Amino acid sequence: MKLVANGLPIEVDDSGGADRPVILMIMGLGMQLTGWPDEMVDAFLRRGFRVVRFDNRDSGLSQGFDDVVVGNLFWQSLRHRLGLQIRTAYSLQDMALDALGVLDALQIEQAHVIGASMGGMIAQRVAASAPARVRSLVSIMSSSGAAGLPGPRPKVAAALLKQPADKSEAGLVAHGLKFVRLIASPSYPQEDPLVAARILGYLQRAYRPSGTLRQMLAVAADKDRAALLEKVRSPTLVLHGDADPLVPVECGRNTAKRIAGARFVGIPGMGHDLPPPVVEMLLECIFPFIDSVENMNEH
Repeated sequence: MKLVANGLPIEVDDSGGADRPVILMIMGLGMQLTGWPDEMVDAFLRRGFRVVRFDNRDSGLSQGFDDVVVGNLFWQSLRHRLGLQIRTAYSLQDMALDALGVLDALQIEQAHVIGASMGGMIAQRVAASAPARVRSLVSIMSSSGAAGLPGPRPKVAAALLKQPADKSEAGLVAHGLKFVRLIASPSYPQEDPLVAARILGYLQRAYRPSGTLRQMLAVAADKDRAALLEKVRSPTLVLHGDADPLVPVECGRNTAKRIAGARFVGIPGMGHDLPPPVVEMLLECIFPFIDSVENMNEH
């Protein structure tokens, strides 16, 4: 369903019923709400939660920003490397306000906020800027954005910026599959046909490559998030794969270090994806964490 959140049309999926504790799930760069594995969403629903997912601005079926000119990506990347200011269509704080706008539109006072990758960065900003709204924070395969942290492996960084040569549906699926192989969990490989079918589903729902580039610029421009993390008061769990080639595990450790009382858990053999065995391991950490927060709030 489409809601107006923070003044924008935002596509939202709201499951589980109004009387349950809420989990707000925020996806990563260029991903859609359907990027959250069904088995993860279903597990939360079976556990008695209301699950709210949404397409970030500039992705999926939410508001796009194709009319905003931000300049050539190469030159913007060069400015970033030189430490110069980047021109962006919007900020990660704007995207955090979108997430809060979704809660407002659904008349939800508080939620457990779970974010993956860029979604984790947005979730961190939600927790820092509106602590009363965040019952708990779970940041998965994300980063504090602090200066000096390691970046993606060179092959991954190059692939992130590479445009598909073949723009046919089959060509786009093949391009996506190559990238997923580069960032996948080495200990939990998924069969190519399954991954290809998932990518095809995403493409058929929405294909927004220029939106992904604008989101990428918003991430690159988000320089002050690390300093804001000391404002996070919510109980926090940071989960990160020890084999992540896109956002190295040190980025997750640094996030936990900057948030008072945060717990860090490294996931062995996990890369930058969510195959079923990884989902299982994440849930084994998330369920007791959220249960403890719920129990704490009852007393």
